[in-house]
Amino acid sequence: MNKAPFFWDSFSDQPEVIKDKTYKKAMRKRYFFDYLKMFFTSLFILPLSIVLMKFFQGKKSENKDIYGLGVNLDKGDFQQSLVEELGVKNLLIRIPLWDMENIDSYVEFAKSFNKISKKEILLNIMQDRENIEDLELFKKNLQTIFIKFKDIVNEYQIGTTINRAKWGFFSVQEYLNFYKVAQDLRDEEFKEYKLLGPSVIDFEYYHTIRALFNFEDIKFDKVSSLLYVDRRGNPTNTQYGFFDTKNKIDLLYALCKLSNKCGDDIYITEVNWPLSNTAPYAPTSEKECISCEDYTKYMREYFEIAKKSKKIKRVYWHQLIAPGYGLVDNRDSKIVKYPQFYAFKEMVKNG
Repeated sequence: MNKAPFFWDSFSDQPEVIKDKTYKKAMRKRYFFDYLKMFFTSLFILPLSIVLMKFFQGKKSENKDIYGLGVNLDKGDFQQSLVEELGVKNLLIRIPLWDMENIDSYVEFAKSFNKISKKEILLNIMQDRENIEDLELFKKNLQTIFIKFKDIVNEYQIGTTINRAKWGFFSVQEYLNFYKVAQDLRDEEFKEYKLLGPSVIDFEYYHTIRALFNFEDIKFDKVSSLLYVDRRGNPTNTQYGFFDTKNKIDLLYALCKLSNKCGDDIYITEVNWPLSNTAPYAPTSEKECISCEDYTKYMREYFEIAKKSKKIKRVYWHQLIAPGYGLVDNRDSKIVKYPQFYAFKEMVKNG
């Protein structure tokens, strides 16, 4: 990722904001017509989805297997025992395309969680600009990943956070081209794998609409969304006066039902709240940060809303160890379980 103008922030586990404004402006200008496509598609699809969203009912049986958790290679080997303590069976592991030289470490890391009890692992393939621009390189790297993780992983999220330039994509069209490489490779050699996308972050469904309503030969086996609501505070708080977490889920589900580019299984593959007084580990400013007490309360409410909707198959909490937003603090090489760790454990136990 550390290839100008892209730099990784190891404190908050995400890229830094691109500081080269000239570069950003030039890249956005390059994809001006794709932004026009997104605008006009959204102009038609978004109002229709809002009108119809309450007519689409969730699945009859409530999913008891909704709890998922993100774990990271760079957070250490003690994560395995913490995962067992929590009792969570669904894990998400990030693998950055810019770290392919260490792929065997990621494979062993994934295997290590199955030693005591079987886990279902979703692999989150994180893009960089080099792989976006060189699709042959991406195909080569992805083929290596697909082969290495055979019999360990069956589900792959192709790309992440596609609507944030700091993550490498400057248009949805770029992402669709990227995803098509993965889909073609899967169809040719790895038919048993399931592919997830488009991985839009926050309530920016016009990007989701552009990805789900187009004339490209693509299809998402399951829809992934990074549905953060942290800037609103409580999950019941609204955005634009109407869209609380429940209505955001209803709208996303409606988009899935109306599109012929996906099924209606939805995974929320990232969500959390930033913690007060944890800078520089918090991924936002102190203004958005909250106490552990509120974090625990909001986490419970978020899962409850998702479960009651019967429209979300899984929510992967991001993530196990992260001082600024996770369940466990590992600063100063000490493992300190936040109150939300025990709350998550209780939720998993109670189903």
